[in-house]
Parts: sequence; C-alpha cells; structure tokens
Amino acid sequence: MHQTAAYNDIRRDLVSLLPKVRRFAMTLTRNASDADDLVQEVCERAITKSHLWNGEGRLESWIYAMTRNLWVDEVRKRKVRSGAGTVDAGEQNELIVDAAGEKAVYAHQLNKMIMSMPEGLSSVFVLVNVEGHSYRETADILGIPIGTVMSRLSTARLRLTAMVAGDSERRA
Repeated sequence: MHQTAAYNDIRRDLVSLLPKVRRFAMTLTRNASDADDLVQEVCERAITKSHLWNGEGRLESWIYAMTRNLWVDEVRKRKVRSGAGTVDAGEQNELIVDAAGEKAVYAHQLNKMIMSMPEGLSSVFVLVNVEGHSYRETADILGIPIGTVMSRLSTARLRLTAMVAGDSERRA
C-alpha cells in the first residue's frame, strides 16, 4: 500500500476509534480532562508514528497499547511535579451514547460503579466487556499475563455484581 494511502487510512480509522480510546483513557486517568489530553496525545503520536504501524493485528490494539504507555509516562512525570486538581470520574457520563431518561440514569450509575473499581480492574473490564477485546488482546494491550486478565476480570465482574445488588437493595 502506498505510504500516503496508509497514512490516510490510519487517520480515518483513528477517528472511528475515538470513543473507545476515550473510554479506555477514562479507566486509566479517572479524570475527564486528563483523558481528553491523553486521547489528543495518542492521536498526535499515532499520526506521527503511522509509518511504524505494520498492518498486522488490530490497529485498535496498537492504539490502546500506545494509550497505556503514554499514560504510564505521564504518571512518572507527575511524580516529579506537584499534583493538579481533578474531577471525580464518578461524576462523568462516559458510557452514555444517546441514552435518555431511565437508561441515562442507569448508564451513569453503571459508569460510576466501573470507575469506582481500581484502575487495573476497570481497564480490564472495559476492554473485554465494553470494547469486546479477547483476553489475549487485553493482555497485550495492558502488558500483563493472560492469567492476570482472567483474574482481574473475574474480580471486576464479582465487584460489579455486588455493587448492582447492593444498589438494588437500597432502592427497594
């Protein structure tokens, strides 16, 4: 494929991945502003490094791995710098697409529950259950063993089930 055509394909595909990348960024950053900054940095990096994309595997996995790596770098930088104010991720409605009424309330509550889990659990949960990645792809994206993915996913599902059950009991 011609280099310009590949460049344009990555740009086009990247645009279609933006909602997924933002959801993943939210599980890492826990903050809408930081997630937006991370997504912007990922887009810039993906475009400037598009020549490194070999076309094997899923572009989505390459972008997710890049997102994770950039966030790890940012966390390291922040350890040196002083902290900044953040917005609680539970206040965000990131999982809502075009929901209204009761569905919007449920989506907000579900998002709040997912974001209340530790980063490792919420990232695995979102990648597997929301974005539809396989355990192997998730392991590759996060740079962890597949057994850890299975363990974290199981823990996340159990926690979410307990939270949903507890929420239902409170409403009754």
